[in-house]
Amino acid sequence: MTLEILEHVWIPMSDGIRLSSRVFLPEDARNAAVPAVLEYIPYRKRDGTRGRDAPMHGYFAEQGYAAVRVDIRGSGESEGHLADEYLPLEQDDACEVIAWIAEQEWCDGNVGMMGKSWSGFNSLQVAARRPPALKAIITCYSTDDRFRDDIHFMGGCLLNDNLWWGVIMMAYQARPADPAVIGAGWREDWTRRLGSLPFFPALWARHQRYDDYWKHGSIQEGYSDIRCPVLVVGAWADSYTNSVPRLLESLDVPTRGIIGPWGHVYPHDGVPGPAIGFLQEATRWWDQWLKGRDSGVMEEPKLRAYINDAVEPDPSRPYQPGRWVGSDWPVATAMTEMYLTGHGRLTDCPDAPARLQIRSPQDSSTAAGEWMAVGCPGEMPADQRRDDAGALTFETELLQEDLEILGIPEIVLKFASDKPVAQLVVRIGDVAPDGKVTRVSYQVLNLTHRNGHEWPEPLEVGTYETVTVKLSACGHRFRPGHRLRVSIGTAYWPIIWPAPEAATLTIDTAASLLRLPVRDGGDSYPGFEPAVQGPSCPVTMLRPAETERRVSTDFLTGEVTYVTEGRGGIFGEGVLQFDEIGTSLSHNLRRELRIHPDDPLSACFKLHQEYEMGREGWFSASVLDAEMTCDAETFFLEARMRVTLNGEDVMEREWDEELARNLI
Repeated sequence: MTLEILEHVWIPMSDGIRLSSRVFLPEDARNAAVPAVLEYIPYRKRDGTRGRDAPMHGYFAEQGYAAVRVDIRGSGESEGHLADEYLPLEQDDACEVIAWIAEQEWCDGNVGMMGKSWSGFNSLQVAARRPPALKAIITCYSTDDRFRDDIHFMGGCLLNDNLWWGVIMMAYQARPADPAVIGAGWREDWTRRLGSLPFFPALWARHQRYDDYWKHGSIQEGYSDIRCPVLVVGAWADSYTNSVPRLLESLDVPTRGIIGPWGHVYPHDGVPGPAIGFLQEATRWWDQWLKGRDSGVMEEPKLRAYINDAVEPDPSRPYQPGRWVGSDWPVATAMTEMYLTGHGRLTDCPDAPARLQIRSPQDSSTAAGEWMAVGCPGEMPADQRRDDAGALTFETELLQEDLEILGIPEIVLKFASDKPVAQLVVRIGDVAPDGKVTRVSYQVLNLTHRNGHEWPEPLEVGTYETVTVKLSACGHRFRPGHRLRVSIGTAYWPIIWPAPEAATLTIDTAASLLRLPVRDGGDSYPGFEPAVQGPSCPVTMLRPAETERRVSTDFLTGEVTYVTEGRGGIFGEGVLQFDEIGTSLSHNLRRELRIHPDDPLSACFKLHQEYEMGREGWFSASVLDAEMTCDAETFFLEARMRVTLNGEDVMEREWDEELARNLI
């Protein structure tokens, strides 16, 4: 099919601001109107996501849909200011965009909205606003709870990704709009954007509990606000999976879910594989709800999930063995209980009372991998034996038959702490016959949040309490000859920022147990069509990406340093030139996280970032250095940015923030 691609179309907002869009139209759409699909993100449709957008939105256009890719206000070529993520204004604009799309000559008035991550979030949020033309959404790798399951906090603990992602957003927002699109005013717009650039990491880290800031945009505050059908997608190697079962349980509209083995990439590009024909699945969803055709989507199981098989704990594995199953949710009718014993075992029956203590070294989790995998080498969890050396471990006898789980494991722990602020880290691992351990699921909890994330409470030192921790959703098959291991620790650096003091937890094993969502192995699903793509845009690889990941110990000082570095493309994309517009992109980022095993206040996170973009005669670059440190009462965040155009200085800025720690 011949497509019409409109490189740049202004969409006017009621306050006079214009948003920039790129539109993919099927052949003859101007004479025979079609439904439309919107994706709405701040990552620059002109160049930032161009290589990803064309095959996906071009495919939808080939299937008879108008696909509209819009830059959020203040990003890319869109006018205005982007002050934060998921603002009410962002949703207001989206509602206006949907109304504008529905009124175009090439649209029949039916609009769908989709996206992953940021655009997965706002697809849910905008659906809750109920714009009349929005008939269905697809949300991938998003959440209904912005505090519990986003890139800033996990279990009430501050994620180090908060700094990483915040400074990436600063580099993204430091890019100028393309003068070929907006004309002579681009330099003034750029200067204004640089001058109002938020210090995102401090903005987010300031809100250390589930307050009104996080409640806004958290769909759990009103599931019933969503009245259109929802297809929700998650992935085991990603960090946005727990919302899938919650949405399937809580929404009272037509819903379906897919959970695969991938990282934070669309399933048709899924790594680790197998990738699936996600674009075909999305088209079936749109056909059902935008074209009114019975495509069979409501005859599918409510959840289609991939059950991971045992595998070497290779952090760079490109493929995950396993199989697809289908089931309604909840997928387990009963939870199987296993009891912790004083001898380090998981058994079917409670054992004699025992009290075991654990205080993990602060560097005890350097094999954890990344909080959010995106398909790059080395980012998934490595062999967990290294991390288990700093934890209490409990494991089953050798399994005599398959043990298959799908759902949300829980652990009930009776504990006491010797400090008023403490962290709890729980992991489930698959122990192979050769002793290697693959992480299956985990969860962290700031124990001052044990009664909820809205109102933290200090622990009473020495007083025993019972807490139930829901681990991350998982699907895994433990094979005969393997063991299931539970590991309990008190630190998870470099994933989370440490507590102010190194706490010792005492676990009462007689009152502690693990609950597993065990399946009977049935409900198989034939799987999906092979992955396909639409027409790609011409791209020249100027230089492949280079990646480095390492951990080192200074045996003179005892300090442990964790380093990751991506050169040329931090998500493995390399230095690219988009040939249609003659624009190249290069992104380098180095992270250095240091800590002494005995001193949580020694934690230091340094980040160096370089972003270059442009073409001959118009070439911008930014260099940003950021650092985070702390004492017992305060977080210290600082950053310095220098921006140039064709090698000449445009602007330098510095940020320096001190944030009081609130039981964290």
